[in-house]
Amino acid sequence: MTSSDALFDLPPGSRVPTTRVVLLTGPSGSGKSSLVRRLGLPSVALDDFYRDHDHPHMPQRFGIADWDSPQSWDADDAVRALVELCSTGHSDVPVYDIPTSRRTGTTHVDVSGATVIVAEGVFAAELVERCRAEGILADALCITRPRALTFWFRLLRDLGESRKPPHTLVRRGWGLMRDEPAAVRGWAAQGCRTVGVAQAEREITALSSRTADASDGTTRR
Repeated sequence: MTSSDALFDLPPGSRVPTTRVVLLTGPSGSGKSSLVRRLGLPSVALDDFYRDHDHPHMPQRFGIADWDSPQSWDADDAVRALVELCSTGHSDVPVYDIPTSRRTGTTHVDVSGATVIVAEGVFAAELVERCRAEGILADALCITRPRALTFWFRLLRDLGESRKPPHTLVRRGWGLMRDEPAAVRGWAAQGCRTVGVAQAEREITALSSRTADASDGTTRR
């Protein structure tokens, strides 16, 4: 890839990435965040790149902003941060407050020395081709599990965090459960492999181990 093909301007010498990203998507409530915590790898929560609820032209559904539409999310900002993290080891990323539906600040993320980072969120599949073009894509996975189980865990999480009024959460949850098969097919069409939670954990752990071995010149048998 020539410099003219790059999506963003970076300092000379920073175009060759030292880190690769695993994009992790799946239905809301499918266990993405819990998996990332268990993995213990540097990570980016792509949900932090949502736009404020009063952003112009915010899509609407269920009487509120449609947080399940890619139009509610800043893909350009997310790619910019991932490219910067993989190329320089650090980046400033937004902090998003879901109950108030707006960004509340920024935080500095430092992944220096990491060979693999995980970027998880319902819109991760939107970034597959763009990350591949930038040479930073390690893998792209979509977590799936029974829809009823996903609905239940999503509802428990959202109620526990007081994300939205209960009636809104239930109505949204039923809609998401109904639409889930089509959503998963769409993410697969965008380049994500569909896997269960346990398989995703095994594969990401193995990938991290292989890349770490390659970076220090060792070979694991």
